[in-house]
Amino acid sequence: MNDKVKIVFTVPESDADRLRQAVGDLGAGKIGNYSHCSFSAKGIGRFSPETGANPAVGHIGKAEEVIEERIEITCSANNFKTVVELIRLNHPYEEPVIDVYPLVAI
Repeated sequence: MNDKVKIVFTVPESDADRLRQAVGDLGAGKIGNYSHCSFSAKGIGRFSPETGANPAVGHIGKAEEVIEERIEITCSANNFKTVVELIRLNHPYEEPVIDVYPLVAI
């Protein structure tokens, strides 16, 4: 096993640079002598806010599409909870999509 995880999250394109910088400043994305390392791919996020939601984008009962970036960043296993919490606190969405994967040393 490795002592690193990969954190993957999606965020509206307009917020991507700010969040990428914030997680890098917290130590995620450190690879050897490089900091703030990440990978991004653009796509379209789709969702329909339901009754009880407080959407940052869109309206209850109406399907929405948002241009988003999928950001992938490595992080030490003992720091990932702090990084995930930072993403949640700084993400514009009420329910951000955040995935964490353990990495295997090769």
